[in-house]
Amino acid sequence: MPVTRLLYPLYQLGNPQLRIFRPKWFLTLVRPGTELPPDTAQFRVPMEMTKYDIKNYLENIYNVPVGAVRTRIQYGSNKKRNHLNQKVKKPDYKVAYVQLAQGQAFTFPDIFPEKESKPEEGSVEEMQNKFMEDEKQRQKPDPRRGGVTEWFGL
Repeated sequence: MPVTRLLYPLYQLGNPQLRIFRPKWFLTLVRPGTELPPDTAQFRVPMEMTKYDIKNYLENIYNVPVGAVRTRIQYGSNKKRNHLNQKVKKPDYKVAYVQLAQGQAFTFPDIFPEKESKPEEGSVEEMQNKFMEDEKQRQKPDPRRGGVTEWFGL
């Protein structure tokens, strides 16, 4: 007995219902290991995506003007072994370098800014800082010894 499926048409004449089309893929923005030019961003993309898919994805969904897209395939490590001494391979993935249009620049936001405030009097941070300063002072060589180490007594 064949199983029949109810297939809905993609297009309806007249007043079609509102449809939402979601992308099949996800792009992951990655902080690069080496320094890249300021107009270039690095993404980890699925293996099925092409350069044209990446460009259309960024331009149509995020309204990002794309100048050029370069891709490469990163092969997964094949050197690990599990507890049964079987080789374990990490999966391969594709890396895309997206160069933005002329005049555009991309910088990662600083989500962990350094604190410039002084610690409170009697707080744990203030005591740690004082201890570290004392240790640095204690470990400085004695200038009166003329470069001779402490263990070499005179």
